[in-house]
Amino acid sequence: MILWNDGPRLKALDKKLQKMKIAPQEMGKGRNVWYCFGYILASSKVESVALHDCDIVTYTRDMLARLIYPVANPDFNYQFCKGYYSRVSKDKINGRVCRLLVTPLIRSLMKMFPANEYLEYLNSYRYALSGEFSLRTDVLNDIRIPSDWGLEIGVLSEMNRNYANNRICQVDIADKYDHKHQDLSEADASKGLSKMSIDISKSIFRKLATTGLVFNNEAFRSIKATYFRTALDFVETYNNDAKMNGLNFDIHAEEKAVELFAENIMNAGLHFLEHPMETPFIPSWTRVNSALPELREEILEAVKKDMEEFS
Repeated sequence: MILWNDGPRLKALDKKLQKMKIAPQEMGKGRNVWYCFGYILASSKVESVALHDCDIVTYTRDMLARLIYPVANPDFNYQFCKGYYSRVSKDKINGRVCRLLVTPLIRSLMKMFPANEYLEYLNSYRYALSGEFSLRTDVLNDIRIPSDWGLEIGVLSEMNRNYANNRICQVDIADKYDHKHQDLSEADASKGLSKMSIDISKSIFRKLATTGLVFNNEAFRSIKATYFRTALDFVETYNNDAKMNGLNFDIHAEEKAVELFAENIMNAGLHFLEHPMETPFIPSWTRVNSALPELREEILEAVKKDMEEFS
């Protein structure tokens, strides 16, 4: 089944949710995933769900099989599985946002806030930003996710909040992985990797605040400075790695990305401080179904009619 989220039928349901202030507040990946979760729960036919990016150019069927197996096998006790893979393709190291933003930022925060369980948890993931993960359907009821590019970090945070680590696993799903690459978008913070870096940073800061950490302007200046030095060290390491493996590596481009991400970490921090009443998460489907019990049937009927009309 295909959900036409921009179609008139699902837009009408979205308008209904908007009136009750329980709909996603902005367009984005998280919004689309959230509506898919709602459809899956309404169907009552699914026990396990897998999500993966739709622009994978090296896609193979065994990728999906590896991803969903840990949560689909009834003999396993896992509720959530995160996929990981090497980000090397066409003689180049990819995955800039994870390599140059997320990992150095987490390591920097661990220096500033040692023995923080959440940061240690995030640091344990081989590829925290992979868009490939799977979960058992009962997880979907109470999960609260952001509607922007913070989706992956938001899902990891929810799993950390709701489940013990022994119910979570990681799996290597591909020897070769590549997809379409977004521009850095240095001139426009509302697009590309620039927006992605802001959304992801905000998602991490919000979660840390829920653990009791207190942020202010001085804290974010220290985070930015610590990140910048850590990320530059990572650039040197990746350059050495590239040389050892015969890969191309543009130090200038990498350091330009680090400079942009450092600026965006500060911007994300300031946004966090200036909008204390912001509601960053889409309501859980438990709340939505409580407010509008009839929505289950309505979303099933809307998707069915869209499929009949256009298939």
